Formats: sequence, structure tokens, C-alpha cells
Amino acid sequence: MSFPWAREYNPSNGFTRFLDEKLPLPRLMYNAVGAGYPVPRNLSYFWNFGVLAGFFLVVQIVTGVVLAMHYAANAQVAFATTEHIMRDVNWGWLMRYAHANGASFFFIVVYLHIFRGFFYSSYKAPREMIWLLGVTIFLLMMATAFMGYVLPWGQMSFWGAKVITGLFGAIPLVGEPIQVWLLGGFAPDNAALNRFFSLHFLLPFVIAGVVILHIWALHIPGSSNPTGVEIKTESDTVPFHPYYTAKDGFGLGVALLLFFAMVFFLPNALGHPDNYIEANPLSTPAHIVPEWYFWPFYAILRAFTVDFLFVPAKLMGVIAMFASILLWFFLPWLDKSPVRSGHYRPLFRKIFWFGLIPAMIVLFICGGAPAEEPYVMLSQIATAYYFLHFLVILPIVSSVEKPEPLPYSITEAVLGSDKKAVLGENTTPAV
Repeated sequence: MSFPWAREYNPSNGFTRFLDEKLPLPRLMYNAVGAGYPVPRNLSYFWNFGVLAGFFLVVQIVTGVVLAMHYAANAQVAFATTEHIMRDVNWGWLMRYAHANGASFFFIVVYLHIFRGFFYSSYKAPREMIWLLGVTIFLLMMATAFMGYVLPWGQMSFWGAKVITGLFGAIPLVGEPIQVWLLGGFAPDNAALNRFFSLHFLLPFVIAGVVILHIWALHIPGSSNPTGVEIKTESDTVPFHPYYTAKDGFGLGVALLLFFAMVFFLPNALGHPDNYIEANPLSTPAHIVPEWYFWPFYAILRAFTVDFLFVPAKLMGVIAMFASILLWFFLPWLDKSPVRSGHYRPLFRKIFWFGLIPAMIVLFICGGAPAEEPYVMLSQIATAYYFLHFLVILPIVSSVEKPEPLPYSITEAVLGSDKKAVLGENTTPAV
């Protein structure tokens, strides 16, 4: 969105004037992430996670390209080439640990970005398209991460691929042919490894393309803010640069400290020890579990243990797992409240902090635990609440709750009551 008070880009010398006339990239950057982009003055550090997600996407692409130069997508040597990268390639250990932990940090900041969107209702009009593109990015991330987890060709890589592709076998009539078509055979082998490697290399660039659309869509209505009140005057905004470039820079510095602490001191803490054993189709691990960032959805998959009429439990689990993410596409229309920010929605705050968040924590714990009691029962309860929250409780609460009074403007929320703005009259004292 272009505001009347947005600063205009003025080339300062002959070269920048020539570049602005022939290829106006400096103008584009100035208006997109520079002083020419006014943003709400009250953005908190919860608005840092979008920039951090973009940074970790770049980390994944750069380290992934370097790793691809030394990796061989062949079932006979894939595990050995992974060890070759770790032991023989100059700085290969750093590239691999940065890539593996970068994936975890990418998901951490994206999950925080998503739950910030949940609390502040960032999916509401006029920002529906930003949200829809964001959910699309998340689905692409999950597909990319799953295929990347298969590439080291350890025990958990092989059996994870076997279990997850086996989900398609639950589809009636066409499920098994689809599974064989995806794998290129009856079990994960060379064909599957080659396909996963090709798609794992390609999809990050697709994600980058959708991220560009996501940012483009963001610039049309402008950024949301913690109050949910739209920008009214120039006093509600500050230029993105230098205010938020500095704030994002500080957030990036903190994230890098945590990231490199993991890379250098705890590089394998978020991985599974079984993946350091070469894949063996004749030896099934005692407990097959995906990477930690899939655990909530894996718990939903395993929550269905009994067939219902003619519908097998496995099929219901697969449908529920995909539906748990796909229903996010409908949030702009499920949440009917005229107020965006959870700070001004008392009932919504309660169901968010004491309903949705505990349910997600339970699903996270149960997804990484063995498929036994009490974890199965807890995952069933949490799954039931998860769907009730979005499909029943949220629409009802958003229709019946009485929101708290909103500030007149962003400026009022930051600096206190602006009587002149509220009363709409000249309050200048008489001389």
C-alpha cells in the first residue's frame, strides 16, 4: 500500500539516476524494505519472525546447493556420501549441521509466525491472500522437509519414507497404485531416492517464489499490528528503514547466537540416533518417528485406532492429518469477529491460551512418544479438541463474545488518548 506521506526515492548521482531509469531495482528495494515503506509504529518482536523465516530459507538453499555437489542419490552409496561430506569434504560437517539444524530453526520461526497470526487474527480481511499464501508455503515446507529427511538413507530415513508413502495406500481402490507410482517400486529404493532428491532440490526455489508473492500480497494492504487497528494518519507509521531494519537486525543476531550454539555444541540434539545406522530393509526400528516438527500431525494420524463403519482407521487418520492443516485455509471465514487482536477479545484469549496451545503441546509430546497408552488416549483427546477449536468453538466465540474497547488509532495505543483525534475538533487552547 502506498500512503500519501511515503517518502519518495530520489537518486543521488548520475549512476543511480541511470539505473533508476533502466532497471529501477534501488527504487523497488527503497519502497519494499526501505524508508519508502511506512509501517505501523507499534510492531512488537513477534513481527520479526517473518524476516527470520526468510533468512533461514536462504541458509537452507545455500547450504543445500553446496551439499548437493557432494551427494549421490543412489541407495548403494547415499549413506556413504553423507559420511564422506562429514569426514572428507572441507567444512562439509559445518554445511551439513547448518542444513540439518537450519531446517529445525526454519520450522521454529515459521511456527511462531503462524501462531502469532492465530492470536492477532492476521488472516482477517483485507489480508486473506497473505494468509492463504503463507499456508501454501507451510505445506511446501513440509513436503520439502520430508523428502530431505529421506536423503541421508539411515534407518529412520528409510522407514520414515516407507511409513509416510504408505499413507497413500489407505486411499480406497487407487491407493496402492499411487504408492507404487510415487516410490517407483514396492519399497523405497533407487527410484524413490532419485525422485526425492530432485524434488528436494527443486521445491525450495518454488517456496522462494511463493515467498515473493507472500511479500507482494503483504505490501498491498500493509502490515497488521498488535492492536488490529488500521493505519489512519502519518503519526501511526514510521519508515521501515532504519527503525525496523535495526529491530530485525537485533532479532537476527539473537537467532544466530541460538542457531550457532546448536550447530557447534548440540548439532545432533534434534536428530534421531537411528539415522546414523545405514538403512536396512530387513531390520525395522523399535519406534519409527518423523522429525520433531511433524510430531503434532503424526499424533493426529495415529489418534484413529478403530474402524468406523466401512471407513478404515488408517484412512480416517490420513484424512484428519491433512485436514488439520487444510482447515487453516478457511480461518478467514470461520472467525467472524470484527476485532482482530486477541488483546481485545477476552473469550478468544482464554480458548487460545488454555485450549489451543495446551492441545498443540499434548499433540507434540504424543507425536514423539511410542504408540501406546496413555499417549494414544491423550492424542485422541487433543485431536478432538483441535478440530472442535477451529470448526465449532472459534466460530461460536467470535459470534457471541463482547470485545473490549479498541483504541481510536495506533498512535493512541502507543502514546495515550488523542483527544483531538477522538473528538474531531480543534482543542488548541485560547490565547
